Amino acid sequence: MLEVVAEGSGPLFMDPDPDKAREFFRKKNRAMVSKVMSVREAVEKFVHDGDYLAIGGFGANRIPTAVCHEIVRQRKKNLIFAGHTSTHDFQILAAGEVFDRCDIAYIIGLEARGLSPNARRYMESGKVQVCEWSNYAMALRLKAAAMGVSFLPGRNLMGTDTFRNSAAKVVRCPFTDKLFVLYPALWPDVAAIHVHEADVYGNCRIKGISVADLELARAAKRLIITTEKLVPNEVIRQDPTSTVIPYFLVDAVCEVPFGSYPGNMPYEYFSDEEHLKQWLTVEKDPEEFRRFLDKYIYGVDDFNQYLELCGGIERIMQLRAQEHLILNTNRG
Repeated sequence: MLEVVAEGSGPLFMDPDPDKAREFFRKKNRAMVSKVMSVREAVEKFVHDGDYLAIGGFGANRIPTAVCHEIVRQRKKNLIFAGHTSTHDFQILAAGEVFDRCDIAYIIGLEARGLSPNARRYMESGKVQVCEWSNYAMALRLKAAAMGVSFLPGRNLMGTDTFRNSAAKVVRCPFTDKLFVLYPALWPDVAAIHVHEADVYGNCRIKGISVADLELARAAKRLIITTEKLVPNEVIRQDPTSTVIPYFLVDAVCEVPFGSYPGNMPYEYFSDEEHLKQWLTVEKDPEEFRRFLDKYIYGVDDFNQYLELCGGIERIMQLRAQEHLILNTNRG
């Protein structure tokens, strides 16, 4: 029996029992079949009111924007959200008020761009129950789930207000008598991750940093993949070590070119800083922001129409040139 020395007072939104998670995964279909569908179909099928939702990417980099838009457009409600360095994705989901509980590590801020006025209003409204963590703590929670264990230890958060408002526990190590923080496993009901390439079965490739997405893919009970492009399975087989998310973890594959816009897709296109600034500006006036949402999310059928409103392929090509210029400059 581990001696519990201290424990946080925050709510635990997901049961860390590995055997309960195993019961779900034991019944999950892992057949190598085509999983191609539209984003609308994927959200209708796999995102349910009350689910625990996690979004891949990090900051505004490689985020599945199309899925976030569709969740708002379908007016999903009462979700629990993993705010693991969540910037524009959090901004979108807060605009639709789709979640009422949130594990928070980094939210509201869009990094150097500033704070989201609407997301801040929503979080200050009292409508959302929260539990506090750090980015590393959230990563350890996903890693524990990916490993099939109920917790992993760490040595951060002790002595902080973040620990006090978390659902973690400090225990005494039976081997060394030292103190460690235990982070409970997190198995999201559904996750969405945007990748560079995938085949129809869901074998995925990611260029650049993956942060916690490989653990998230293994922890999520249902996984929606959006991809810049579909590639033949033969291409995947030619270089199997490049597959970082295997097909048997994936439930839906949606081809969404430029699907991280207005965020950055490493090596593909830069973030649209002008459009992100537009979001931050219109949010200052709730009435103006409602009109903005009606135009850009509720008033369009899909993500392609949103892209057209934002400048379409011409704007994307400008952002692609900017990304390539930065890459070449860095190499120089």
